[in-house]
Amino acid sequence: MAPHRKPRPARTRTGIRTPALATAALTSMALFSQTANASPSTDKPSLEEVEKKVGDLYRQAESATEKYNAAEEQTTKQKKRVATLLDDVAKRTEKLNEARERLGSFAAAQYRTGAASPDTAAMLLADNPQDYFDQTQLMDRLTERQKDVVDDFITQQTETAEKRQEATESLASLTESQSTLKSTKAKVQAKLTEARELLTKLTAEEKARLAAIEKEKQEEAERRAEELARQQAAEAEKQQAAEAEQQEQAAGSTSTVEAPVEDSTYATKAAKALTFARSQIGKPYVWGATGPDSYDCSGLTQAAWKAAGVDLPRTTWDQVNAGKTVSLADAKPGDLVFFYDDISHVGLYIGNGMMIHAPKPGAYVREESIFYDGESAIHSVVRPA
Repeated sequence: MAPHRKPRPARTRTGIRTPALATAALTSMALFSQTANASPSTDKPSLEEVEKKVGDLYRQAESATEKYNAAEEQTTKQKKRVATLLDDVAKRTEKLNEARERLGSFAAAQYRTGAASPDTAAMLLADNPQDYFDQTQLMDRLTERQKDVVDDFITQQTETAEKRQEATESLASLTESQSTLKSTKAKVQAKLTEARELLTKLTAEEKARLAAIEKEKQEEAERRAEELARQQAAEAEKQQAAEAEQQEQAAGSTSTVEAPVEDSTYATKAAKALTFARSQIGKPYVWGATGPDSYDCSGLTQAAWKAAGVDLPRTTWDQVNAGKTVSLADAKPGDLVFFYDDISHVGLYIGNGMMIHAPKPGAYVREESIFYDGESAIHSVVRPA
């Protein structure tokens, strides 16, 4: 009987019989082949992440825009103040020189006639005659008229020095404001550039999906607007019924029930503001713009209410404090609707859950549901007049 023998392992190119190594090598080759054929992994964000990122960037840009508006407004005020101060300094300097000339005339005349000592002349021509008063009794040697001239000179000198200091400080403040303005402008542009770059990287299919998502959001916003409109209509009916009941009760008396004068006045002004706002529909959003060819959000609301004779502040942060806060259910046409925790956006309410606003860069002034970014985005409603 032939002896049992173990099968010989296959010989490798190196002469070593290693079946396990050969198997591992084949497995590695298979894995390598699969990896080579697979598409390379990427860190590309999902469409939902891109949408959220773009939305966040636009809101950050809008917040930066309001900071830019505030800095621009402050810079404009400081420019006017500096110009006024410099003009004042020039006038005071002229008066100071006139006073100095009068002192010089007195000093020269007294010195020529010997009516005064050289010290007196020096005192009259000094930059600060008060220093002499503190050390000598020269004031006693002056006539009443000369004393008046000296007093006037000292007054003019002191006031001029104060105004020069004030102008210097205002100029420094203006320079700082202009630097802030430049920095804020750069931040706005950086946010907008980043948002646009994200959008340009989307494929045609992704853009179509994004448009579909936006359409769904718009439909939901419109549904919410219709729901609010129904609630407000029901509330209006209750109010009308209450007023009718009051009129019936007052029918036997000489008194009549009239609409409050304040409500009537507000409705008239609001109608003018809305007429103006509607005439701006279709004009582009441009950050920092106040019209007439383009607007940002607060620039539009400011211009609309200005057309109604009401001056609103420039920024959303100031406009939110420029009237009476009311509930969303009590919102009336003309009210200002503010958005987000940082109050970085505003629209003009037109009723039925809708508003006119300048939405964002790349968009145009338009009518849209106040729920365009969800109910939670609404910060407050303010009645400005």
